[in-house]
Amino acid sequence: NAAYSMFFFVYIIVVVFAMFRIISALFLRDTLAVASNDAEIAVQEKLKHKERYASKLLDFFHAADTSQDGFLSLQEFEAILLDEAVRTWLSLMEVDVHDTAQLFKILDSGDGMVS
Repeated sequence: NAAYSMFFFVYIIVVVFAMFRIISALFLRDTLAVASNDAEIAVQEKLKHKERYASKLLDFFHAADTSQDGFLSLQEFEAILLDEAVRTWLSLMEVDVHDTAQLFKILDSGDGMVS
C-alpha cells in the first residue's frame, strides 16, 4: 500500500531528525559544561597568580626595608635597585625599574615613604 509506505517513510525521517537533534543537544550541553569549567579554572588560576605576585612584591619590600621600620624610603628603594638580581627579578615581573624616582613616586602615598 502506497499510503502506508509514505507514512512509514515520513515517520522514519522525523524520528531520525529528532534523534540527530537530541544527540546534538547532548554534545552541546557537554561542550558548554566543559567550557564553563575551563572558565572557572582560568579565574582560579588568575587569582592564584595575583596572590603569588602580591606575595613576591611583599617579600621584595620586606627585603628592601633595611631600617626594619615598616616603611621604605627613597634611599632604601634606590639601594635595593642597585642589585642586578633585584632588577632582573623585577623585570621578570614586568616592573620597569629604569627610572627609580618615578617608580618610587608612583608607589609613594605623598609622605616620601612607601608602606
